[in-house]
Amino acid sequence: MVTEEQVLEALRDVEDPEIHKSIVELDMVKDLKVEDGKVSVTVLVTIANCPLRNTIEHSVREALANLSGVSEIDLTIETMTDEQRAKFAEKLRGGKPAQSKPPILDMDDRILFLAVASGKGGVGKSTVTANLAVALARAGLRVGVVDADIYGFSIPSIFGIKQQRPTVINDLIIPIEVEGVKLISMHFFVPENNPVVWRGPMLGKMLRNFFGEVHWGELDVMLLDLPPGTGDVAMDVHQLLPKSKELIVTTPQKNAAEVAVRAGVMGIRTNHEIVGVVENMSYFECPGCGEKAYLFGRGGGDEVAQALRTEVLAQIPVASMDEGLQRRALFAEETPQGQAYSRLAREVIRRTGLHATVSQR
Repeated sequence: MVTEEQVLEALRDVEDPEIHKSIVELDMVKDLKVEDGKVSVTVLVTIANCPLRNTIEHSVREALANLSGVSEIDLTIETMTDEQRAKFAEKLRGGKPAQSKPPILDMDDRILFLAVASGKGGVGKSTVTANLAVALARAGLRVGVVDADIYGFSIPSIFGIKQQRPTVINDLIIPIEVEGVKLISMHFFVPENNPVVWRGPMLGKMLRNFFGEVHWGELDVMLLDLPPGTGDVAMDVHQLLPKSKELIVTTPQKNAAEVAVRAGVMGIRTNHEIVGVVENMSYFECPGCGEKAYLFGRGGGDEVAQALRTEVLAQIPVASMDEGLQRRALFAEETPQGQAYSRLAREVIRRTGLHATVSQR
C-alpha cells in the first residue's frame, strides 16, 4: 500500500520549470492525503494563469502514475495567497531578507563574471555574448546573461524572445531561460520601442537590481553584455564586480580596433583581467570554393590583442543572409560560426579555470 512518505518522495523529483528546484523543497505541495491507493494533493503555483501550470500538472501526474500502489489521482492546482508568495520568495533567497549588497556579488569566488565589451556599437558585441553563452551552456556550464546595454538592449531579440516576460514573485524576478541560458534585460521592463532616458545613478540602480532582485539560482558563469564605450554602466560594473574578467570584441576595421583598445585599457586600469579578444565579421568564406573574402579588411583583432598584451581567441566569419541562423540570431552548432563559438567557449573555459567545473560534471 502506498504511503504519504512515498508520494512525497516521488514528488521530490518534480521541479518547478522556472526555479529548477523540487516542488516539495519549495513547499508547493499541500493537503496531501493517501487512502486505499487514492492520492489527493494540492500543488500551489505562484501566479494566476501561470503559463507553466500545465507543465507542472503533467509532471505531477506522471510522477504519481509511475508510483506503485497508486490507483487514483485527485490533483488540484491552486494559486498562492499573498502570504504564501512572500514566504516562497523568502525561501528562494535562502531565508534571508533583501540585503544592501546582492548575495550573488558575494559569490565571485564561485561564479565567473565575464564582461563583454567593445569600443563602439555595430561590431556584434551582443551577438557574440549570446552565442558564447549558448556555447558555454552546451559545454555543460550553468550560464546567466545580464543585458547591461541598458540603452541599446538587444539580447532578448537575439534569443528570439518577443512577448514573453519574466515571472515576478513579490519583488523577486525569475529570469527567462532559453537554450539553457538564464537571461535578464531592460527590454522586459520598458514599453515597447520607448527609449530609456536615465542618468548615471538610475542606471547603476537598475544594474544592482539585476543582481539583487533576480533569482539566478546556481550559476558557473555570468556574462555581462556591456554598452559600447567607457560610460556610466561600464564604470558601475567595474565598481560592483572588481574581480570580473573581460572579453573585448572588435571587427577587422582599424577604427573599430582603435576604440576597442580604449575599452580594454579601462578594464586594465580597474584591475580587470582581459581574457582575450574576439574578432567578429573577420571574413566571408565562399560556400562553394572555400575561398575567404576579407570584407572589412584584416588585422583589427591582432592590433587590439597586441595593444592589450593578450591574444585573439576567435575569428568569427560573416554569415550570408540564408546561412547558419536558426529562428533566432543564434548559430547552429554545426555551422562555421557555431564551430567558431564552440572554439571560443573552449578557450574561455581553459583560460578562466572553468575547465575544473566542466570536468566535475
